[in-house]
Amino acid sequence: MKLLLLSKYSRIGASSRLRMLQYIPYLEKDGWNVVVANLLDDLYVSRLYSREKSTIFDFISYYWKRFTWLLRASQFDILWVEKEIFPYFPAWAEKILNLCGCKVIVDYDDAIFHNYDLSNNRFIKLFLKNKIKSVMRSSSCVVAGNPYLAEYAQRAGAGRTVIIPTVVDATRYTSKDNVFHDKKLVIGWMGSPATQKYVVDIKDALIAVCNKYDAKLMLVGADVSMNTVFSDIDVEVVPWDESTEAEMIRLMDVGIMPLVEGPWENGKCGYKLIQYMACGVPVIASPVGVNISIVDESKCGFLASSVSEWDLHLSHLLSSVDDRRILGCNGRKRVEEHYSVQVQGPIMVRLMRETIN
Repeated sequence: MKLLLLSKYSRIGASSRLRMLQYIPYLEKDGWNVVVANLLDDLYVSRLYSREKSTIFDFISYYWKRFTWLLRASQFDILWVEKEIFPYFPAWAEKILNLCGCKVIVDYDDAIFHNYDLSNNRFIKLFLKNKIKSVMRSSSCVVAGNPYLAEYAQRAGAGRTVIIPTVVDATRYTSKDNVFHDKKLVIGWMGSPATQKYVVDIKDALIAVCNKYDAKLMLVGADVSMNTVFSDIDVEVVPWDESTEAEMIRLMDVGIMPLVEGPWENGKCGYKLIQYMACGVPVIASPVGVNISIVDESKCGFLASSVSEWDLHLSHLLSSVDDRRILGCNGRKRVEEHYSVQVQGPIMVRLMRETIN
């Protein structure tokens, strides 16, 4: 059995790594020959994070390489596509593959349809607002990371929709073993420069509790400009690195995931929370989208909908080592039961077999 994995990025891209690439060992064990053909290279990603632009010639090269892979589509039993085949192009490729009888599974961990239906560019909105609906209808199966994305697929007319959450490798993330310690308490956040704005939204609460409890704020993956934003407290901005991310989380005493209510935010899959939970770190999150079910079902922390609630829940956890331990253990248990590749890997393998059969 042969599978062509059309990811957006290589391992450096979180969505590709977590939604697709980490399942390869499970597929190979089941007898699949997996060929990976990412659309964008590592240079594109490094430019993206450094806010540099790729040239039109770069994109011509990227799209041409993808086109040559599509010419070989008939050699594979399944094409596994991350989101869409050609971003900002109509869904012609997906429709042609469907007409040719190719089995195509498309995966979504983000509300990328809002790139089109909420675009500020009137031409993009006019010609592409229904593009992702067409992609979903043309696929054999849509794999969605949360109910918001799954409901969109069902409304679009997808023939089959399956929810598989974004998960961690439970063997790579281990619970912190120093809940009781005499070091400075750490409020931690993990993300990217694109999402650090949500941390700034709760700045007043973070500054207040850090000063009250002599706590430290650690921001993993944020821009160094955050040092200036939080200059009134002890703040550490740490570069993100896949090899050290679990270690960084184990240094945290509380993990936070602030968001605002909005269409993009409802499409997020709560991966930060699952990372914190995997390390036995209690969480506080905004009650937006899938965050609500993750926190409520896992009993791993609190939901905060205002700055005052952030202050209240942060104060509670910083002052109660017993609750940090209990909530952290609850989160780790839920990861082992549901939010791990060890649990979801066999489900993904079964989905592939059901698709070709």
